[in-house]
Amino acid sequence: MSNATPVWNVMLASCPSRTSLAKIANKWTAMIVISLSDGPARFGTIRQTVEGISGKVLAGTLRDLERDGVLTRTAYDEMPPRVEYELTALGRTLREPLTALGLWAEQHIEEVLDARDAFDRRPASV
Repeated sequence: MSNATPVWNVMLASCPSRTSLAKIANKWTAMIVISLSDGPARFGTIRQTVEGISGKVLAGTLRDLERDGVLTRTAYDEMPPRVEYELTALGRTLREPLTALGLWAEQHIEEVLDARDAFDRRPASV
């Protein structure tokens, strides 16, 4: 039996890192991680911060991120019940790259919109 560390390659269909990348590259995941960058937050706060996400999609994405070790869910024994979500150490490693992607999107949206307009004005290809 080999004790060699596996070599992961996200470009291979069989590599489990591919599913991880797909989750991280999901638009909702990126926005949730960015929204939790300043510390723990409740479900309602995350939903208000990440405009346009449905409660069902938010709940599912939070569950997936908890399963992958990106965030923790803490339920407090209070009345009314309170639940908070917080990035784990692993989740905090995503803050910088995902925040950078968000900033890139904001800084380059005009160029992207111009490119889309130019593409849409081109004559249709045969």
